[in-house]
Amino acid sequence: MSAEGTSLRRPRAVQGALRGGHQLLLLQGGAEFFPALVDAMDAARRVVHLETYIFEFAGSALSVAEALERAARRGVVVRLVIDGVGTPALPRAWQERFDAAGVRWHIYAPLGRFGLLLPSRWRRLHRKLCVVDGTVGFCGGINIIDDQDDVSLGRLDAPRLDFSLRVAGPLVRNMTETMEQLWWRLQAASNARRREFKAAWEALRESQPVGDFSRLLKKIDPAGAGTQASGIDSTLGDTGAAPLGVDSARATLLLRDNVSHRHDIERAYLKAIGAARREIMIANAYFIPGRKLRRALLLAAARGVRVRLLSQGRYENFFQYRAARPVYQLLVNAGIEIHEYAPSALHAKVAVVDERWATVGSTNLDPLSLLLAREANVMTTDRRFARLLRGHLDDLVLSSGQMLDVQALSSRHWTQRVLDRVAFGIMRATLFVTGHRY
Repeated sequence: MSAEGTSLRRPRAVQGALRGGHQLLLLQGGAEFFPALVDAMDAARRVVHLETYIFEFAGSALSVAEALERAARRGVVVRLVIDGVGTPALPRAWQERFDAAGVRWHIYAPLGRFGLLLPSRWRRLHRKLCVVDGTVGFCGGINIIDDQDDVSLGRLDAPRLDFSLRVAGPLVRNMTETMEQLWWRLQAASNARRREFKAAWEALRESQPVGDFSRLLKKIDPAGAGTQASGIDSTLGDTGAAPLGVDSARATLLLRDNVSHRHDIERAYLKAIGAARREIMIANAYFIPGRKLRRALLLAAARGVRVRLLSQGRYENFFQYRAARPVYQLLVNAGIEIHEYAPSALHAKVAVVDERWATVGSTNLDPLSLLLAREANVMTTDRRFARLLRGHLDDLVLSSGQMLDVQALSSRHWTQRVLDRVAFGIMRATLFVTGHRY
């Protein structure tokens, strides 16, 4: 059916049900993520759709900008949405290049005159999603920024720790629909924009798998796995270890938005933590869990579950560092292990429970992510993937984590503890203004 013969309709909402038949491939850092992303974009024939919080047009991130430009020049529909806080404006030179090539781009919720003084501006686009031709998708925490550049910390001594997931299978359709939903809302109501939307949506509906992605994969047979798992070819960069992945996995897309999916990601965490019997491992950059998550972790520790957290070890800003300390004190007093990542900045948002549940995405376990920002995570119950991710996180904790000492944390000078409480109190009061309890 042609685009002209169909009626414009809003894409249906994502349901989030677990389904089989997925290929999941874990990518660590931009060194692995960017080449995989560029390879998919260079194979695109119909549509490339990318959403990100930060897009820095420098260093290794330039390869992604150039791939978007190349795709648009050969007639692919290319869409880019960037958050207005993460990247307030595109560089003038790249605006001109994208416009000349035909890349369609939007800045999501620009701050305007009053900036973040308005609570309505606190709702940000924090998810990092990309879909190519409706057949291959990417979901994770990695922004389009060089691994050793940081908007808060400046130039890093070593690459930051972060993850993304390359996905093939049924949930890519859900990724497509949720991105189309947002794009539909961002469009002006002009006839020209409506026609463009209709044509691009029909292109996605009619798309078939294209390009040769087989060179990204090699088959391995991990010990104890009954089926084959997949690693990544060395062409995707050298970070010291092959990325991890599996075929035929059960997985789903979890969203956090301000309408129909306000608590989906938090509920998934609560359910998994509540069912834990042996071990919970979480790597999360901004870890300030609310009452429900704190209680779930404390109850898990009380029933003998080993709970380990790998968190950000760098002082990035006052609230991120200080507001977390009262929560850390409560958790370590209950026997929960907190390890701060030492080599560089940590930006990861992944978790594993009992080697039977795992998630990779953009969601920090802090109030902004759980209550205000648009987020996206992939969740899987594939034991092979959970086992592989757990092993990788275990290696990181042992080799790169510095464990917080209970006594040292509690014996800090009283002025430090007061600052911590002030930061935590301001955070809670600020959220109260938006109508949330935390």
